[in-house]
Order: sequence, then structure tokens, then C-alpha cells
Amino acid sequence: MKKLLALLFAGIMIFGLAACGGSSDAPAPAETDAAAPAETGAEAPAETEAAGSDLDAIIGRGVLVVGITDFEPMDYTDENGEWIGFDADMARAFAEELGVDIEFVEIDWDNKILELNSGAVDCIWNGMTLTDEVMSAMECTNAYMSNSQAIVAAADAAAAITSIEDCAELSFAVEAGSAGEAAAEDAGLTYTPVQNQAAALMEVQAGTSDAAIIDELMAIAMVGEGTSYADLAQSINLTEEEYGVGFRQGSDAAAALNDFFAASYADGSMTQIAETYGLENSIIPQ
Repeated sequence: MKKLLALLFAGIMIFGLAACGGSSDAPAPAETDAAAPAETGAEAPAETEAAGSDLDAIIGRGVLVVGITDFEPMDYTDENGEWIGFDADMARAFAEELGVDIEFVEIDWDNKILELNSGAVDCIWNGMTLTDEVMSAMECTNAYMSNSQAIVAAADAAAAITSIEDCAELSFAVEAGSAGEAAAEDAGLTYTPVQNQAAALMEVQAGTSDAAIIDELMAIAMVGEGTSYADLAQSINLTEEEYGVGFRQGSDAAAALNDFFAASYADGSMTQIAETYGLENSIIPQ
């Protein structure tokens, strides 16, 4: 009986040692599982690159979101609160061509690049000067309209401004982040940044600034006899520039808009819209 128990105990010990040895030779399941996510992660960029284009995203969403400011004659509201102007009308026509709705969003012009890159808007379409900063930060269209930065002052004072030297003692109002602000800085003028170009004109009207630097196209529409600022007048121009529309870098929507510009120029619809706002002489052939 004792021999039988001893044999039984020895067998149990041998079985236990074999079981321990087998578990030490087996591959660790955790190592196999850890390899799978690493491979999946490596494939992720390819999936991202294969995602739809910017233009496809706009069409798929069914709406083109356009960043603007209140800037007559490019983007401004009529008596019913609807956005009109050369840029607004052209943007609406482009959206119609794409088969989507359009939404206009007023932005802080100084933050236009931020608004675009955050996805808050699809493009900046608001008489935007094609500066080096803009062209390096956005996917820009071809230039479609020429413009200048003009000095506007009270009518009696404007006549006395015949050169940049006459501006040395004047205080200017400019739109923050605009080509007008850049012109003032380049000329070494004393200036105060304000929210938009309309606010710059209001500063001059109120007498809190001697003059403003705004887009000449806006000055033509808003300054002088029969306009909202009949007591103000345009003086000298500081710069010559061109307008373009900006999308996010790499966006294929810019090329689509270039095609639309070319077609609308060829069929005369771009000129027809420009004539509505007295801008036909400023269009750049497409």
C-alpha cells in the first residue's frame, strides 16, 4: 500500500513539472496582439490620403461657406439683409454651378487665415489682396480684379494731400490685418487698426482720425457726393494690387474656381455682374 501511494505521488510530481515546462515554451499571446495595432497604425496615413478632396467635401456637404466682411461694393447687405456685391454675386453663381447652397459668414479680417484653417469657412472671398502672406498661407485663385490702397479724408483736407510727405503729421484709421494697414506701416505712417474698412471711414467722419486708408474700389462706392460719406473725398493712392480668393492650402476647389472664372469671363457673365457695381473697368481678363 505504501509503495502504491509513493508511485502515485511520483506520477503527480512528474505531470506537474511537464505542465510548467510546456507553459514556458508557449509564445506569449500579448506579444502577438501588440503587433496588430502597430500594423494598422502604419496603414492609417494611406487611408487619410485616400479621403475625398476639398471640392468633394463641399459638394457632399451641400453648402459653400464663404468668409467675408462688410465691404461695399464686394460684400454688403441690401435693405432685406441679403448679402450682395460683386464677390457675393460671383460666389452665389459659383455655388449654383457646383449644385450647392451658399452661406456667408462675417469674420474678423485679422483672423482670416485662422478662420480658414480651422474649417470655420471654406474660402475667403472678400476683395482679398494677394499679398505674399496670403499666397503663402492659402491656396489662391488667379487674380480677378485690380485695386489700389487709397487715402480718404475730409473733402477740404483731401485736396491738400498730394504726396506721402503730406501725410507725415496725420493720424490714420486702417482695417486690422488689411493691405491698408500694410501700406500704412510701409510708409511709416501713424495709424490705429479698427475692425473693418467701414469703421475706418467712420473714424474719419467722426474726426477721431485725420484720414483712412481703404481699398480704392470701396472709396469709389462709398465716398463723395451722393454716397454714404458725402463729406469725405479720395486723395492719392499708395499701392497697386490685385484681388484673389483663398482656400485652404492644397485645396482643389481653387482650380475649380479658376475654371469658373474663365468660363464666366468668356460668356460675359462676370462683366455683367461687375457692371452692376460699376467695376467693369477693374476686371482682370481670365
